[in-house]
Amino acid sequence: MEDLHKILRRPIITEKSNYQNAKLHQYVFEVASEANKELIKAAVETIFDVSVLQVKVINMPAKRSRSLRTRKRTMRRSAYKKAIVTLSSGDTIAVFEGVK
Repeated sequence: MEDLHKILRRPIITEKSNYQNAKLHQYVFEVASEANKELIKAAVETIFDVSVLQVKVINMPAKRSRSLRTRKRTMRRSAYKKAIVTLSSGDTIAVFEGVK
């Protein structure tokens, strides 16, 4: 992938990721399915101007659920790839910090 901005799709902000952000200096992103650890590390370092210590990649499976209107109809959420990026102790990413 030539464009580093297409590797990082969106930040994932949940209660667990907020805890990881505050205590462990880890940030969670949804990434492109063809991205590997080296591409993710390069994208985070160039876009946010931080130093990355470690990258963990998780393939999240697709899930099935039932429709609320008619319980017979099944829906499917697509699978995606998630990356947990550990930064050095002095670096932060402003997207995750919230309103200041």
